Amino acid sequence: MTAIIDYGLGNLYSIVNMLHHIGEESVITSDKYMIGNADRLILPGVGKFDEGMGNLERTGLQEVIRNEAKSGKAILGICLGMQLLGINSEEGKKEGLSLIPFRTVRFDLENVQSLKVPHMGWERVVFTSSDCPLTSGLDGRQRYYFVHSYHAVCEEGNVEIVSCDYGYCFTAGVRKRNVYGVQFHPEKSHRYGMALLGNFVRCC
Repeated sequence: MTAIIDYGLGNLYSIVNMLHHIGEESVITSDKYMIGNADRLILPGVGKFDEGMGNLERTGLQEVIRNEAKSGKAILGICLGMQLLGINSEEGKKEGLSLIPFRTVRFDLENVQSLKVPHMGWERVVFTSSDCPLTSGLDGRQRYYFVHSYHAVCEEGNVEIVSCDYGYCFTAGVRKRNVYGVQFHPEKSHRYGMALLGNFVRCC
């Protein structure tokens, strides 16, 4: 069973529907007991970095997530949820969960006049890790749906698992051991998102 962490932000029911399509039972919850008893966790998120971290801090969920990560439980952050897994963000002043060594920066498209921020729409991605269970069997033809103004910059070279190009190449997916993050929205990415979430519930 997959617990979708409810901290007041995110496309929660879209994730439930996608998991239902792949035959995975899920629950939306902020209950620490239910989170602790789930097989794996998804940390969604749409909104601002400081608001997200503030909600996690206020509810005590930041320590719950850190403890579950230390236990070896698989965790997947989506969009803002991925950014919260990192060290910090240019969007806010709060520290992140620091479960994966990356920082989040705003797109620098000053010299790319034809592109706008936020980056929004469908994009092909490149899978940059050959041994990551989250992207196993995905061959590079997949397209995913993005909506974001900020992206990850990794502090360690082996952390990136997905890259994408929007004016320049940026990190679109990260991993450290049992903790994963993707900047795009698999729950809005039809069969490609279904394949990636299928990997998460079956292989991670």
